[in-house]
Amino acid sequence: MRILIFQHIDVEHPGMFGELWREAGHELTAIELDEGEAIPPLEDFDLLVVMGGPMDVWHEDRHRWLIDEKAAIRRWVKDLGKPYLGICFGHQLLADALGGKVSRMTRPEVGLTFVKLTADGQRDPILEGFPIDIESFQWHGAEISIPPDGSTILAANDACPVQAIRWGQHAYGFQYHCEIEVSTVGDWERIPEYKASLQQALGTAKASQLAGEVLPRLPAFNAFARRLSSNLMKIVSNGNR
Repeated sequence: MRILIFQHIDVEHPGMFGELWREAGHELTAIELDEGEAIPPLEDFDLLVVMGGPMDVWHEDRHRWLIDEKAAIRRWVKDLGKPYLGICFGHQLLADALGGKVSRMTRPEVGLTFVKLTADGQRDPILEGFPIDIESFQWHGAEISIPPDGSTILAANDACPVQAIRWGQHAYGFQYHCEIEVSTVGDWERIPEYKASLQQALGTAKASQLAGEVLPRLPAFNAFARRLSSNLMKIVSNGNR
């Protein structure tokens, strides 16, 4: 399987997902859009994965490549009808590209929180085998405020009512992260925008403890990543038949 990955900063990569996909023999092509790398022909790929980043969907004036990225996402999902996985910013880009709305949150959601599967989420094949209440890792200051037409909300919590969506039968977005690795918190807190939201959400003292709190939970997050990846690959395989 050929997997195309859109990245917006080098420290936000597929993480555990990438490790699993390489082990399975899939071919990964990562495009660093923030460094000016060009989007290749979409027809050559089976799955599009769009990762996080410190920018927002409305920053097209600062990052002109966002215009082409949104057009590529829209074409991939609507015209080509191929499977899509968006994480954090990639989740928001899916909604924006398809006519939904993304807005600034009154307070960032950063750290360890729980999300709850909706009734639709409990029935969806991407979340097969997951508990109804999922401990998650969050790091975002924007959210989908109006989901696009044709989408279904799969998970929610009080801080952010749209934690996961499906559009059609093949495009998925997740606001929370289960791809994280041992180095993730340390890598991300070195990004000025991320460090600011971390301290705003948790305060200086609690922010300094986040890496230590995440470490013992990594086996569970890795298990979630493995399960989500397995479910996703079944969806991709079914779609390619």
